[in-house]
Amino acid sequence: MISNASYSQMLDEIMTLSNIENSSYVCISNVHMTIEAYKDQKFLEIVNSANIATPDGMPLAKAMKLLYNINQDRVAGMDLMPDIMKICEEQNKSIFLYGSTVEVLERIVEKAKKEYPNLQLEFYSPPFRELTSEEEKSIVDKINSGSYNFVFVALGCPKQEKWMYKHKDKIKSCMIGLGGAFEVFAGTKERAPQWMQDYSLEWVYRLVQDPKRLWKRYMYTNTLFLVLFLKQYVYFKFFGKEL
Repeated sequence: MISNASYSQMLDEIMTLSNIENSSYVCISNVHMTIEAYKDQKFLEIVNSANIATPDGMPLAKAMKLLYNINQDRVAGMDLMPDIMKICEEQNKSIFLYGSTVEVLERIVEKAKKEYPNLQLEFYSPPFRELTSEEEKSIVDKINSGSYNFVFVALGCPKQEKWMYKHKDKIKSCMIGLGGAFEVFAGTKERAPQWMQDYSLEWVYRLVQDPKRLWKRYMYTNTLFLVLFLKQYVYFKFFGKEL
């Protein structure tokens, strides 16, 4: 279930979740995540159990308009990440970065120190394997002992959402699955121009940057999403209800 609110309202709600006494998580939902949830009932439960699920991509925001007549802002992780950092600096809140590579994480910290010099920021790059139970406990203890308001997670979809679901009620922070936003903020990858974002073409820009990894995913997920959307749209037109 995609949350419905303006960008500023969702940002306010996310900041409210950052009370360190609570455990919560936010899914940044795009077409890929939507199709993963469609295929996997357990993953659908994970997304639906999130405190907030934002529409990261323009296709989801536009689908909400065409299907439900909802004027929905796009609430993208690449926008949320710097906005949350800025507010955290102003409110003396702290952030823990989990995932990605050491190089990317160090670049994020370097850039954050310039743009948000008083922001409290720590990070951990996990190995590319499943953690042992001892390692899991160690990282949970490290995060909780630091009383971080946010944990930004970049493990890729659906791994990062499953990680947040697994650690809800264990990690006393607001966890947000930000995936590719880490690399964009770090400057190791560029974000699509605004006009491509406006016309739902950001995926094309990302595909050109990383064709070997993304072409098969986009070919499958985007096509299936379009087919499912058209079926739902036609059904709504004729019967006035969901399939």
